[in-house]
Amino acid sequence: MATDHVVTRFAPSPTGFLHIGGARTALFNWAFARHHGGRFLLRIEDTDRARSTDAAIDAILDGMAWLGLEVDDTPVFQHKNAARHAAVAETLLARGNAYKCYCTAEELEAMRETARAAGKPPRYDGTWRDRNPAEAPDDLPYVVRFRAPQEGEVVITDHVQGTVTFSNDQMDDLIILRSDQTPTYMLSVIVDDHDMGVTHVIRGDDHLTNAARQAQIYAALGWHVPEFAHVPLIHGSDGAKLSKRHGALGVDAYRDMGLLPEAMRNYLARLGWSHGDDEIFSTEEFVSWFGLDAIGKSPARFDMTKLENVNGHHIRQCDDVALAALVCGIAPELSPRQKILETAMPVLKERAKTLFEIAEIAQFLIVQRPISLSEKAAEALNDDTRPRLIALADRLGALENWNKADIETEIRAFLDENALKLGDIAPALRAALTGTPTSPGIFDVVALLDKTEVLGRIDDQISQ
Repeated sequence: MATDHVVTRFAPSPTGFLHIGGARTALFNWAFARHHGGRFLLRIEDTDRARSTDAAIDAILDGMAWLGLEVDDTPVFQHKNAARHAAVAETLLARGNAYKCYCTAEELEAMRETARAAGKPPRYDGTWRDRNPAEAPDDLPYVVRFRAPQEGEVVITDHVQGTVTFSNDQMDDLIILRSDQTPTYMLSVIVDDHDMGVTHVIRGDDHLTNAARQAQIYAALGWHVPEFAHVPLIHGSDGAKLSKRHGALGVDAYRDMGLLPEAMRNYLARLGWSHGDDEIFSTEEFVSWFGLDAIGKSPARFDMTKLENVNGHHIRQCDDVALAALVCGIAPELSPRQKILETAMPVLKERAKTLFEIAEIAQFLIVQRPISLSEKAAEALNDDTRPRLIALADRLGALENWNKADIETEIRAFLDENALKLGDIAPALRAALTGTPTSPGIFDVVALLDKTEVLGRIDDQISQ
């Protein structure tokens, strides 16, 4: 594989959010370029002016920025190159590699009906392919069609799909200029990839047939054909193509669920690509390992549970100060306690799978007295446990050094002296201090709160 001066590109259409499939395509292109010390470019394919929106462009740029997929040049907006695309079409026309077609909509529909009746795929029948241009009507609009070879075959050597052969007689003469003289997608992609110096086209395998058509046009223009890697699409957990019914969302939605970008990169990388048995890895490791030949041919299955598990791993590896800042960003009410949040983070992040779970667990640090108890937590406070809390509070009140080790020693001594087990008092203590039946370890909870706050919260509950 030639990898000198590698240039890849991500070329989304700005008609909606940056979805999971697009994000993975961008990630693979970015990683391949980074692995080879090449360049990663972005092209916004906005030739469909009616459906392209600024909001969608912003969503794509925002999603890529969050994922950390920085590009190496200013984004290219395809519609701005329309004059260049049209000029290439005129070049093909002048060389005899394209021709004007004057078929009306009614004639084209009749062709399709004839093909269907014969059990063949509907396609253009070449009516104007070899007709004398002198027969062309003066007043009818026309499209420009590429004169595709009718004999032989096109062979695509694909880094994922292997060698794929297409028979030329199965491909009709596609339109490269519409009747309003605007270029079509197929031509625009070729011209832009050529002009941008793209060496490797990495995209979904739904474009595999396009590669054969594009190779024909590259040949007619005498241009070098880029190397291809057509990646299988992502399916839902049921094996069907990923769609809205599977909960397919934009990348921004996953960010808003409290996921980390490094976890998203890790998970997306594993959707169709593998490196031995490695499941959890850093972005640096991914870039150093990444290669097109390790991409599988089978569709990957998107699994939200696995994504959250990967996110949990990355949360535990994340710097505590940085993580506290992220949590405060989604839960501003925690900001005044950010310093204590940093101290508490090793405890808070131990079992969390999202930033929101950390924020929820951390609420006990900021709730105002008297705290309200959930129904389940309230059940832990009864005639048996309240007297124990009163006695324990006296012991804790006399404790001079307020740290986890001394707190644990004091509580365990209290339990031993009263022939109790931790389970005989921990639920009630947890309820009094957090208002919930679940929390980090009880010794951590006590140590993370001020001594005055602990005694006050206990007193609020036992005095009722």
